[in-house]
Order: sequence, then C-alpha cells, then structure tokens
Amino acid sequence: MNFRVVLALLSMCAAGPLAAQAPSSFEAAARARGTPDIPGLNIVWLTPWGDLALAREWRNIVVHQSEGSAGSAYRGALAQMERPNRRGTTIWVETDGTVYWAVAEFAVPNHLRDGNRNDNKFIDNSSTFQQVDNDSSIGVEFVGNYPNVRRPVTEAQIAAWRILVRVLQVRYDIPNERVFAHNWVDFKDSRYCEGCDLAKLARTQGIETAQRIDRDR
Repeated sequence: MNFRVVLALLSMCAAGPLAAQAPSSFEAAARARGTPDIPGLNIVWLTPWGDLALAREWRNIVVHQSEGSAGSAYRGALAQMERPNRRGTTIWVETDGTVYWAVAEFAVPNHLRDGNRNDNKFIDNSSTFQQVDNDSSIGVEFVGNYPNVRRPVTEAQIAAWRILVRVLQVRYDIPNERVFAHNWVDFKDSRYCEGCDLAKLARTQGIETAQRIDRDR
C-alpha cells in the first residue's frame, strides 16, 4: 500500500469518525463564497461567488465552444457581466486555460435552445428534450476555434476543464451523467460536434479528479 495512503488512514483513525467525514480543502473551497483559491485553476473573478444557498439549483452542466478567436474570453465574459441574460454563458475559458467567472450564480444567461434535440443522435434525448434548458443548466464557453470550427481546444483548456468540471459538480451536486455537450441537447452547427470531446472527458471514469489533485499536492 502507498505510504501516503497508510499515513492518511492512520491519521483518520486517530482523529475519530467525525474527522474522517470532514470535507477536504478542495470541497471546502468549491462550496465557499467570495473568490476562493482553487488548486490548479487560474480564475479571474469578474463576479465573486455569493452564498451557495442563494444560487440557482443548477442540475446540468453544458459545454460550449464560442467560435471566438484566441483572446476573446475576457471580452465575452465582460459583456456577459454587464448584461447577464445576453447570449452567452456563466463561465468562459481562454486558450491559455484562464477561467473567467462572469455572472452571479442566480443569473440565467441565454446559452441553450431549450433542449430542442430529440433525434437520439449522440445520446438518448428522452431525458433532455425540452428539459435541459437555460433555467436548469450552467454553461461553460471555450473560445479559440475561429476561423476553423473543427480546431480542438488547447491542452491548457483541457487541463483547466479537468478541474473546473469537478468544482462545478461538487458545488452544485451534479453527477457525471448530467454533463452535456451543446450538440447533444440542441440542434446546432452540423460542421462539428460542439463541446463533445470535453463532455466525454468529463463523463469518463478514472480521469484525474480535483479531489485527487487536492490530496496529492
């Protein structure tokens, strides 16, 4: 058995059952308010987190690609902050992995077509059709695939996403199966599958979770 694991188990036993159930520092940060430091993420807080009890009851995470150029995440997030219900998302991710949190957690950006996809092309849409909508879904926008919409996201964006999606899941209690690509739930651009690779990554079991990062750092 790994020596670090042995030490962790011994310390948990010595501290008693209540300590064993205490949240990790990652979980505490993910449920905090204000502008917490999330290990491994560079977050620019255009709008800080408020009281989690006042946040909207987000049930889904939807991944978008904006077809914006590299360097456009800040501009998009700033415009979103100034008008939260405009077309766009709560969170924007730059090609260098910088995450911009744009609007308050109770705001509802316009990023979906109310789950209008019903052809089961990518997933079974029986649980998404007209159910995965703006009111229930927090959106994450990845920029950088202009002018070639088929250009994949960068390695820095993937690294940020691995942690960011776990932050969102912990904060809002969203399971893996409620992470969706935009193309999975809405009829969208037929030239490419918007957000599909990132949504698949988030749903894949065994990827490096933020809890693992927190434990090993």
